[in-house]
Amino acid sequence: MGKIRVGVFGMGRGIDIAENLSLLDDCEIVAFCEWDKGRAQKGLERFGRDVPVFEDFDTFLEQSLDAVVLANYFHEHAPYAIKCFEKNIHVFCECISNGTMAEGVELLRAFEKSSSIFMLAENYPQMKFNREMKKICDGGTLGKIVFAEGEYNHPVDPEDSSFLKGFIYFPEHWRNYLPRTYYITHSLAPLMWATGATPKRVSAIPLFAPFPEKATARMVGDRAAIVTTVNDDGSSFRVTGCAGFGAHHNAYRVCGENGQFENLRGMNGKVMLRYNSWTKPEGKEEENLYEPSWNDSDEDKIESAGHGGGDYIVARMFLDCIREGRQPEHPYDIYSAVTMSSVAILGHRSVLNGGQPYDIPDFHKEEAREQYKNDRETPFYGSDGSEPTIPCCSVTDYRPTDEQMANYKKIIED
Repeated sequence: MGKIRVGVFGMGRGIDIAENLSLLDDCEIVAFCEWDKGRAQKGLERFGRDVPVFEDFDTFLEQSLDAVVLANYFHEHAPYAIKCFEKNIHVFCECISNGTMAEGVELLRAFEKSSSIFMLAENYPQMKFNREMKKICDGGTLGKIVFAEGEYNHPVDPEDSSFLKGFIYFPEHWRNYLPRTYYITHSLAPLMWATGATPKRVSAIPLFAPFPEKATARMVGDRAAIVTTVNDDGSSFRVTGCAGFGAHHNAYRVCGENGQFENLRGMNGKVMLRYNSWTKPEGKEEENLYEPSWNDSDEDKIESAGHGGGDYIVARMFLDCIREGRQPEHPYDIYSAVTMSSVAILGHRSVLNGGQPYDIPDFHKEEAREQYKNDRETPFYGSDGSEPTIPCCSVTDYRPTDEQMANYKKIIED
Protein backbone atom coordinates (compact mmCIF):
# COMPACT_ATOMS: atom_id res chain seq x y z
CA MET A 1 0.00 0.00 0.00
CA GLY A 2 1.25 3.48 -0.88
CA LYS A 3 0.58 6.56 1.18
CA ILE A 4 -2.96 6.85 2.49
CA ARG A 5 -4.62 9.82 0.79
CA VAL A 6 -6.71 11.77 3.30
CA GLY A 7 -9.10 14.67 2.83
CA VAL A 8 -10.20 16.89 5.71
CA PHE A 9 -13.67 18.46 5.94
CA GLY A 10 -13.65 21.48 8.24
CA MET A 11 -10.58 23.70 8.64
CA GLY A 12 -10.97 24.66 12.29
CA ARG A 13 -10.57 21.52 14.38
CA GLY A 14 -9.71 19.71 11.15
CA ILE A 15 -6.31 21.40 10.96
CA ASP A 16 -5.34 19.94 14.35
CA ILE A 17 -6.22 16.47 13.08
CA ALA A 18 -4.43 17.03 9.77
CA GLU A 19 -1.26 18.04 11.60
CA ASN A 20 -1.28 14.85 13.66
CA LEU A 21 -2.00 12.63 10.66
CA SER A 22 0.89 14.31 8.85
CA LEU A 23 3.29 13.12 11.53
CA LEU A 24 2.73 9.57 10.30
CA ASP A 25 4.93 8.56 7.37
CA ASP A 26 2.28 6.65 5.42
CA CYS A 27 -0.28 9.49 5.28
CA GLU A 28 -0.70 12.40 2.90
CA ILE A 29 -3.23 15.23 3.30
CA VAL A 30 -4.33 15.86 -0.28
CA ALA A 31 -7.49 18.02 0.01
CA PHE A 32 -9.49 20.21 2.35
CA CYS A 33 -13.18 21.12 2.23
CA GLU A 34 -14.36 24.39 3.82
CA TRP A 35 -17.14 26.78 2.83
CA ASP A 36 -15.83 29.75 4.85
CA LYS A 37 -13.06 31.44 2.87
CA GLY A 38 -11.61 33.21 5.90
CA ARG A 39 -11.38 30.00 7.91
CA ALA A 40 -9.89 28.23 4.90
CA GLN A 41 -7.16 30.85 4.54
CA LYS A 42 -6.29 30.76 8.23
CA GLY A 43 -6.30 26.97 8.15
CA LEU A 44 -3.84 26.83 5.25
CA GLU A 45 -1.57 29.29 7.01
CA ARG A 46 -1.58 27.08 10.11
CA PHE A 47 -1.03 23.90 8.12
CA GLY A 48 1.83 25.48 6.22
CA ARG A 49 1.40 23.51 3.01
CA ASP A 50 -0.23 24.24 -0.32
CA VAL A 51 -3.19 21.86 -0.38
CA PRO A 52 -6.28 22.45 -2.57
CA VAL A 53 -9.44 23.61 -0.78
CA PHE A 54 -12.93 22.83 -2.10
CA GLU A 55 -16.19 24.47 -1.03
CA ASP A 56 -18.38 21.68 -2.42
CA PHE A 57 -18.23 18.36 -0.56
CA ASP A 58 -19.12 16.22 -3.58
CA THR A 59 -16.29 17.75 -5.62
CA PHE A 60 -13.96 17.25 -2.64
CA LEU A 61 -14.84 13.52 -2.61
CA GLU A 62 -13.75 13.18 -6.24
CA GLN A 63 -10.08 13.74 -5.33
CA SER A 64 -9.11 10.03 -5.21
CA LEU A 65 -9.40 9.92 -1.42
CA ASP A 66 -8.79 6.82 0.68
CA ALA A 67 -10.15 8.45 3.85
CA VAL A 68 -11.98 11.55 5.04
CA VAL A 69 -11.79 13.37 8.35
CA LEU A 70 -15.19 14.79 9.34
CA ALA A 71 -14.50 17.89 11.43
CA ASN A 72 -17.50 19.92 10.35
CA TYR A 73 -20.25 21.08 12.70
CA PHE A 74 -20.73 18.87 15.76
CA HIS A 75 -24.24 17.59 14.91
CA GLU A 76 -23.87 17.28 11.11
CA HIS A 77 -21.43 14.40 10.56
CA ALA A 78 -23.82 11.63 9.53
CA PRO A 79 -24.96 12.87 6.09
CA TYR A 80 -21.36 13.36 4.99
CA ALA A 81 -20.24 10.01 6.41
CA ILE A 82 -23.00 8.37 4.37
CA LYS A 83 -21.67 10.03 1.20
CA CYS A 84 -18.24 8.60 2.03
CA PHE A 85 -19.70 5.12 2.59
CA GLU A 86 -21.36 5.26 -0.82
CA LYS A 87 -17.87 5.60 -2.32
CA ASN A 88 -16.24 3.10 0.10
CA ILE A 89 -14.11 5.88 1.58
CA HIS A 90 -12.92 5.40 5.16
CA VAL A 91 -14.22 7.86 7.79
CA PHE A 92 -12.51 9.43 10.81
CA CYS A 93 -15.41 11.19 12.54
CA GLU A 94 -15.29 13.86 15.21
CA CYS A 95 -17.84 13.28 17.91
CA ILE A 96 -20.76 12.71 17.88
CA SER A 97 -21.49 10.36 14.95
CA ASN A 98 -25.16 11.33 14.45
CA GLY A 99 -27.24 14.30 15.53
CA THR A 100 -30.61 12.53 15.50
CA MET A 101 -31.80 9.00 16.15
CA ALA A 102 -32.95 8.63 12.55
CA GLU A 103 -29.47 9.56 11.36
CA GLY A 104 -28.07 6.77 13.52
CA VAL A 105 -30.26 4.28 11.65
CA GLU A 106 -29.30 5.73 8.26
CA LEU A 107 -25.62 5.82 9.15
CA LEU A 108 -25.52 2.14 10.07
CA ARG A 109 -27.55 1.01 7.08
CA ALA A 110 -25.20 2.85 4.72
CA PHE A 111 -22.11 1.59 6.55
CA GLU A 112 -23.22 -2.03 6.31
CA LYS A 113 -23.50 -1.74 2.52
CA SER A 114 -19.96 -0.37 2.23
CA SER A 115 -16.41 -1.61 2.66
CA SER A 116 -15.48 1.55 4.61
CA ILE A 117 -13.72 1.66 7.94
CA PHE A 118 -15.36 4.03 10.43
CA MET A 119 -13.57 5.31 13.51
CA LEU A 120 -14.75 7.84 16.04
CA ALA A 121 -12.05 10.47 16.54
CA GLU A 122 -12.51 10.48 20.32
CA ASN A 123 -9.21 11.42 21.98
CA TYR A 124 -9.89 11.42 25.74
CA PRO A 125 -9.56 7.64 26.31
CA GLN A 126 -5.96 7.98 25.11
CA MET A 127 -4.88 10.50 27.72
CA LYS A 128 -2.12 9.03 29.86
CA PHE A 129 -4.22 8.53 32.99
CA ASN A 130 -7.07 6.95 31.03
CA ARG A 131 -4.70 4.52 29.31
CA GLU A 132 -3.50 3.59 32.77
CA MET A 133 -7.13 3.18 33.89
CA LYS A 134 -7.69 0.63 31.12
CA LYS A 135 -4.45 -1.15 32.00
CA ILE A 136 -5.57 -1.51 35.63
CA CYS A 137 -9.05 -2.69 34.63
CA ASP A 138 -7.60 -5.21 32.21
CA GLY A 139 -5.23 -6.45 34.92
CA GLY A 140 -8.18 -7.69 36.97
CA THR A 141 -7.00 -6.65 40.43
CA LEU A 142 -10.04 -4.41 40.93
CA GLY A 143 -12.36 -7.37 40.40
CA LYS A 144 -15.63 -6.89 38.57
CA ILE A 145 -16.22 -3.19 37.79
CA VAL A 146 -19.56 -2.13 39.22
CA PHE A 147 -19.45 1.69 39.06
CA ALA A 148 -17.55 4.40 37.22
CA GLU A 149 -17.61 8.18 36.94
CA GLY A 150 -16.52 10.52 34.16
CA GLU A 151 -16.51 14.32 34.19
CA TYR A 152 -15.59 16.57 31.31
CA ASN A 153 -15.75 19.97 32.99
CA HIS A 154 -14.92 22.87 30.70
CA PRO A 155 -16.17 26.25 31.95
CA VAL A 156 -15.36 29.23 29.73
CA ASP A 157 -14.62 32.78 30.89
CA PRO A 158 -17.92 34.64 30.32
CA GLU A 159 -15.95 37.77 29.39
CA ASP A 160 -13.81 36.02 26.76
CA SER A 161 -14.90 37.81 23.59
CA SER A 162 -12.24 36.04 21.52
CA PHE A 163 -13.99 32.73 22.24
CA LEU A 164 -17.23 34.13 20.86
CA LYS A 165 -15.55 35.44 17.71
CA GLY A 166 -13.58 32.24 17.13
CA PHE A 167 -16.03 29.52 18.11
CA ILE A 168 -19.61 30.90 18.27
CA TYR A 169 -19.60 33.33 15.38
CA PHE A 170 -23.32 33.56 14.53
CA PRO A 171 -26.47 33.38 16.73
CA GLU A 172 -27.74 30.05 15.38
CA HIS A 173 -24.37 28.33 15.88
CA TRP A 174 -24.66 24.86 17.42
CA ARG A 175 -22.72 25.87 20.54
CA ASN A 176 -25.51 28.30 21.44
CA TYR A 177 -28.02 25.44 21.36
CA LEU A 178 -25.91 22.62 22.81
CA PRO A 179 -27.84 20.65 25.48
CA ARG A 180 -25.61 19.59 28.34
CA THR A 181 -26.00 15.86 27.64
CA TYR A 182 -24.93 16.08 24.00
CA TYR A 183 -21.16 16.56 24.21
CA ILE A 184 -20.94 13.19 25.90
CA THR A 185 -18.04 11.28 24.42
CA HIS A 186 -15.22 12.95 26.39
CA SER A 187 -16.76 11.72 29.65
CA LEU A 188 -18.36 8.46 28.49
CA ALA A 189 -15.86 6.98 26.01
CA PRO A 190 -12.97 6.63 28.51
CA LEU A 191 -15.19 4.57 30.80
CA MET A 192 -16.40 2.36 27.96
CA TRP A 193 -12.78 1.97 26.79
CA ALA A 194 -11.49 0.97 30.22
CA THR A 195 -14.31 -1.34 31.27
CA GLY A 196 -15.67 -2.72 27.99
CA ALA A 197 -19.23 -1.89 29.10
CA THR A 198 -21.96 -0.55 26.81
CA PRO A 199 -24.84 1.63 28.09
CA LYS A 200 -28.31 0.10 27.79
CA ARG A 201 -30.44 2.62 29.73
CA VAL A 202 -30.05 6.32 30.47
CA SER A 203 -31.57 8.96 32.71
CA ALA A 204 -30.42 12.51 33.41
CA ILE A 205 -31.12 15.54 35.56
CA PRO A 206 -30.04 19.14 34.86
CA LEU A 207 -28.20 21.72 36.96
CA PHE A 208 -29.80 25.00 35.91
CA ALA A 209 -27.64 28.03 36.75
CA PRO A 210 -27.14 30.45 33.85
CA PHE A 211 -23.73 32.07 33.42
CA PRO A 212 -23.51 35.82 34.25
CA GLU A 213 -22.43 36.72 30.72
CA LYS A 214 -22.66 40.29 29.50
CA ALA A 215 -22.59 39.13 25.90
CA THR A 216 -24.14 35.84 24.84
CA ALA A 217 -26.59 34.16 22.50
CA ARG A 218 -26.44 30.95 24.53
CA MET A 219 -29.92 29.42 24.74
CA VAL A 220 -28.89 26.91 27.43
CA GLY A 221 -28.89 28.00 31.06
CA ASP A 222 -27.90 24.59 32.42
CA ARG A 223 -24.38 24.26 33.87
CA ALA A 224 -24.40 20.50 33.48
CA ALA A 225 -26.52 17.40 33.15
CA ILE A 226 -25.84 14.50 35.50
CA VAL A 227 -26.24 11.45 33.30
CA THR A 228 -26.61 7.94 34.71
CA THR A 229 -26.42 4.79 32.62
CA VAL A 230 -27.15 1.14 33.33
CA ASN A 231 -24.83 -1.04 31.26
CA ASP A 232 -24.88 -4.42 29.58
CA ASP A 233 -22.59 -5.95 32.25
CA GLY A 234 -24.76 -4.77 35.18
CA SER A 235 -22.48 -1.85 36.03
CA SER A 236 -23.51 1.81 36.19
CA PHE A 237 -21.84 5.02 35.00
CA ARG A 238 -22.34 8.57 36.22
CA VAL A 239 -21.11 11.06 33.63
CA THR A 240 -21.51 14.63 32.46
CA GLY A 241 -21.63 15.92 28.95
CA CYS A 242 -19.74 19.19 28.69
CA ALA A 243 -20.16 20.62 32.18
CA GLY A 244 -19.49 24.17 33.32
CA PHE A 245 -19.29 24.06 37.12
CA GLY A 246 -16.38 24.52 39.51
CA ALA A 247 -12.90 24.57 38.02
CA HIS A 248 -11.73 23.07 34.73
CA HIS A 249 -10.85 19.37 34.99
CA ASN A 250 -11.21 15.95 33.40
CA ALA A 251 -11.87 13.40 36.11
CA TYR A 252 -12.46 9.65 35.93
CA ARG A 253 -12.93 6.88 38.50
CA VAL A 254 -13.63 3.17 38.24
CA CYS A 255 -14.75 1.12 41.23
CA GLY A 256 -14.55 -2.65 41.36
CA GLU A 257 -15.43 -5.24 43.96
CA ASN A 258 -11.85 -5.18 45.29
CA GLY A 259 -10.58 -1.63 44.75
CA GLN A 260 -10.72 1.56 42.75
CA PHE A 261 -8.66 3.72 40.40
CA GLU A 262 -8.94 7.45 39.68
CA ASN A 263 -6.99 10.36 38.30
CA LEU A 264 -6.72 13.08 40.93
CA ARG A 265 -8.00 16.60 40.27
CA GLY A 266 -5.29 19.25 40.45
CA MET A 267 -2.45 16.73 40.94
CA ASN A 268 -0.60 17.17 37.62
CA GLY A 269 -1.50 13.82 36.14
CA LYS A 270 -1.07 11.66 39.23
CA VAL A 271 -3.38 8.70 39.77
CA MET A 272 -4.54 6.83 42.86
CA LEU A 273 -4.98 3.07 42.93
CA ARG A 274 -6.60 1.90 46.18
CA TYR A 275 -7.55 -1.45 47.66
CA ASN A 276 -9.08 -2.66 50.87
CA SER A 277 -6.66 -4.27 53.30
CA TRP A 278 -8.23 -7.68 52.68
CA THR A 279 -8.20 -7.35 48.86
CA LYS A 280 -4.74 -5.87 48.40
CA PRO A 281 -2.80 -7.86 45.78
CA GLU A 282 0.75 -8.95 46.41
CA GLY A 283 3.25 -6.19 45.70
CA LYS A 284 0.75 -3.37 46.11
CA GLU A 285 0.00 -1.01 48.99
CA GLU A 286 -3.51 -0.16 50.08
CA GLU A 287 -2.95 3.31 48.61
CA ASN A 288 -0.74 3.70 45.52
CA LEU A 289 -0.20 7.30 44.40
CA TYR A 290 1.92 7.63 41.25
CA GLU A 291 2.34 9.21 37.84
CA PRO A 292 1.80 6.69 35.04
CA SER A 293 4.12 6.26 32.06
CA TRP A 294 3.31 6.21 28.37
CA ASN A 295 5.36 3.08 27.57
CA ASP A 296 5.11 4.01 23.89
CA SER A 297 7.82 4.31 21.24
CA ASP A 298 6.17 7.49 19.92
CA GLU A 299 6.31 9.27 23.28
CA ASP A 300 7.92 12.44 21.84
CA LYS A 301 5.14 12.87 19.27
CA ILE A 302 2.49 12.03 21.85
CA GLU A 303 3.79 14.57 24.37
CA SER A 304 3.65 17.37 21.81
CA ALA A 305 0.12 16.53 20.62
CA GLY A 306 -3.08 18.16 21.80
CA HIS A 307 -5.63 16.83 24.30
CA GLY A 308 -3.04 15.18 26.51
CA GLY A 309 -1.46 13.30 23.61
CA GLY A 310 -4.73 11.75 22.55
CA ASP A 311 -4.84 13.59 19.22
CA TYR A 312 -1.75 11.81 17.92
CA ILE A 313 -2.68 8.38 19.29
CA VAL A 314 -6.15 8.26 17.71
CA ALA A 315 -4.73 9.45 14.38
CA ARG A 316 -2.24 6.59 14.54
CA MET A 317 -5.00 4.15 15.49
CA PHE A 318 -7.07 5.17 12.47
CA LEU A 319 -4.22 4.65 10.02
CA ASP A 320 -3.41 1.31 11.65
CA CYS A 321 -7.00 0.19 10.99
CA ILE A 322 -6.78 1.21 7.33
CA ARG A 323 -3.41 -0.43 6.82
CA GLU A 324 -4.54 -3.64 8.53
CA GLY A 325 -8.00 -3.70 6.92
CA ARG A 326 -9.98 -3.91 10.15
CA GLN A 327 -12.62 -1.96 12.06
CA PRO A 328 -11.52 -0.27 15.31
CA GLU A 329 -12.26 -1.79 18.69
CA HIS A 330 -14.97 -0.76 21.15
CA PRO A 331 -15.74 2.10 21.76
CA TYR A 332 -14.27 3.53 18.55
CA ASP A 333 -16.36 1.41 16.18
CA ILE A 334 -19.50 2.73 14.52
CA TYR A 335 -21.95 0.79 16.71
CA SER A 336 -20.36 2.17 19.87
CA ALA A 337 -20.37 5.64 18.34
CA VAL A 338 -24.10 5.47 17.60
CA THR A 339 -24.71 4.14 21.11
CA MET A 340 -22.92 7.16 22.61
CA SER A 341 -24.92 9.47 20.37
CA SER A 342 -28.08 7.74 21.61
CA VAL A 343 -27.02 8.35 25.22
CA ALA A 344 -26.59 12.04 24.36
CA ILE A 345 -29.91 12.38 22.54
CA LEU A 346 -32.08 10.29 24.85
CA GLY A 347 -30.31 11.68 27.91
CA HIS A 348 -31.54 15.13 26.94
CA ARG A 349 -35.07 13.78 26.51
CA SER A 350 -34.77 12.47 30.04
CA VAL A 351 -33.80 15.98 31.17
CA LEU A 352 -36.86 17.42 29.44
CA ASN A 353 -39.11 14.77 30.99
CA GLY A 354 -38.16 14.99 34.65
CA GLY A 355 -35.44 12.34 34.64
CA GLN A 356 -37.52 9.66 32.90
CA PRO A 357 -35.27 6.72 31.91
CA TYR A 358 -34.92 5.68 28.29
CA ASP A 359 -33.69 2.40 26.87
CA ILE A 360 -30.71 2.74 24.54
CA PRO A 361 -31.66 0.94 21.32
CA ASP A 362 -29.52 -1.87 19.99
CA PHE A 363 -29.29 -0.81 16.36
CA HIS A 364 -27.94 -4.20 15.37
CA LYS A 365 -31.63 -5.19 15.54
CA GLU A 366 -34.06 -4.26 12.79
CA GLU A 367 -36.95 -3.70 15.21
CA ALA A 368 -34.94 -0.97 16.97
CA ARG A 369 -34.12 0.64 13.65
CA GLU A 370 -37.77 0.62 12.66
CA GLN A 371 -38.70 2.32 15.93
CA TYR A 372 -36.33 5.24 15.38
CA LYS A 373 -36.00 5.52 11.59
CA ASN A 374 -38.21 8.62 11.45
CA ASP A 375 -37.08 10.22 14.73
CA ARG A 376 -35.54 13.54 13.67
CA GLU A 377 -36.07 15.55 16.85
CA THR A 378 -33.24 18.06 17.25
CA PRO A 379 -32.35 21.04 19.45
CA PHE A 380 -30.17 22.55 16.68
CA TYR A 381 -30.62 24.70 13.64
CA GLY A 382 -29.69 22.92 10.43
CA SER A 383 -27.30 24.31 7.83
CA ASP A 384 -30.34 24.53 5.55
CA GLY A 385 -31.98 26.95 7.99
CA SER A 386 -34.36 24.39 9.50
CA GLU A 387 -35.30 25.25 13.07
CA PRO A 388 -34.95 23.20 16.26
CA THR A 389 -37.85 20.89 17.04
CA ILE A 390 -37.23 20.46 20.79
CA PRO A 391 -35.97 22.80 23.55
CA CYS A 392 -32.24 22.81 24.25
CA CYS A 393 -32.51 23.86 27.92
CA SER A 394 -34.20 22.24 30.90
CA VAL A 395 -36.01 25.54 31.54
CA THR A 396 -37.68 25.56 28.17
CA ASP A 397 -38.49 29.29 28.02
CA TYR A 398 -34.98 30.39 29.02
CA ARG A 399 -33.48 33.03 26.73
CA PRO A 400 -30.63 35.54 27.01
CA THR A 401 -31.73 39.13 27.57
CA ASP A 402 -32.00 41.65 24.75
CA GLU A 403 -28.95 43.41 26.19
CA GLN A 404 -26.90 40.21 26.20
CA MET A 405 -27.87 39.48 22.59
CA ALA A 406 -27.05 43.01 21.47
CA ASN A 407 -23.62 42.85 23.14
CA TYR A 408 -22.96 39.45 21.56
CA LYS A 409 -23.83 40.66 18.06
CA LYS A 410 -21.63 43.72 18.50
CA ILE A 411 -18.65 41.51 19.39
CA ILE A 412 -19.03 39.03 16.53
CA GLU A 413 -19.64 41.77 13.97
CA ASP A 414 -16.59 43.87 14.93
